[in-house]
Amino acid sequence: MKQKLTKYLTDFSSFSLTSPSSDKVRLLEILAVVLTGVGKFIFMDYLNWRLPFVIMAILFWSLYVRHRYKKDRQVLKDWGFRKDNFKSVLKLVLPFALVSIVAFIGIGFIQGTLNPTWHIIPLLITYPIWGTVQQFLTIGLVAGNLSTLKSLKLKKGSVILSTATLFSLVHYPSVWLLIGTFILALFYGYIYLKSKNLYVLGLFHGWLGALFYYTVVNQDPFADVFLKYMH
Repeated sequence: MKQKLTKYLTDFSSFSLTSPSSDKVRLLEILAVVLTGVGKFIFMDYLNWRLPFVIMAILFWSLYVRHRYKKDRQVLKDWGFRKDNFKSVLKLVLPFALVSIVAFIGIGFIQGTLNPTWHIIPLLITYPIWGTVQQFLTIGLVAGNLSTLKSLKLKKGSVILSTATLFSLVHYPSVWLLIGTFILALFYGYIYLKSKNLYVLGLFHGWLGALFYYTVVNQDPFADVFLKYMH
């Protein structure tokens, strides 16, 4: 088992791109993701423009995906927007999700932060969209590009740790979000470099994230994002 894990963390031979980009494109994509993260601090945390920022981020990156797709029809599957391995990746993620749900409820019960409300229902529907975008940026572009850089040959362990650290820092200053997203990104990075499927990762990111807010973090993202526009 230890030998298999060591081989996995050092071997990228099974993780090749169908149509490799240059290192320049890879680095620019990583930089764009970092700038999007900086934008989160400015527009979501400081200016409290949560919904406009999310909409603009989704629009910008959707246009970029469309641009890349027009130049290379294989790029979507290459990134992980694929259905052929949905069930196999689902089987890998499901046990982690079930353990996480039990842990969330347990922590929430101990803290007294269980906050069941109907607000979680629309969030469970909409959050997977934003979750998929986040996984595309963090896991697809950052981990995917770091793992295939020709000029900087990183081991898988380093790629996963670097990606998880970046994803965690974006959720500063909430301690629970820092911890939760770091653990999530460690596991997701491992799964992605093993078998790429952003649909599964995005779906569970949305569902687990919504539940995490209403059990552990004791926040109501639905009220923060949508209700203020309804008054």
